[in-house]
Amino acid sequence: MRLSRLFTPRLVASAHCDLPCGVYDPAQARIEAESVKAIAEKYQASEDSEFRTRALIIKEQRAELVKHHLWVLWTDYFKAPHFEKYPHLHGLLNEATKLAGAGGAKGSADPAVADQLLAKIEEISKIFWDTKDQ
Repeated sequence: MRLSRLFTPRLVASAHCDLPCGVYDPAQARIEAESVKAIAEKYQASEDSEFRTRALIIKEQRAELVKHHLWVLWTDYFKAPHFEKYPHLHGLLNEATKLAGAGGAKGSADPAVADQLLAKIEEISKIFWDTKDQ
């Protein structure tokens, strides 16, 4: 057996940071969603095709970050007791990530879609703060 195979990891794990730090906050998703909304508004107000192209690219990147931060909350922070106390939480997180995705804010330059996403994130935030330190 080669020595390098002996030291090769058999299991690779990942978290939102390199160490499971336990630091979570829906504000990360909200800030990115606010950026998505602001970019959509600027996109709508501009007739400059180069600006609009850049705006769409950046908006899609920010929407992807919203999805990432929501997934971190969904998969790393929220636990079985939270889902038992809030039976609609899985559906809420699913709706929010879809609103951040290609069928929502990532695929639309309509600020109203970003408003819908922000409303879902606000609902998640209320649940998060109700469950914090439990």
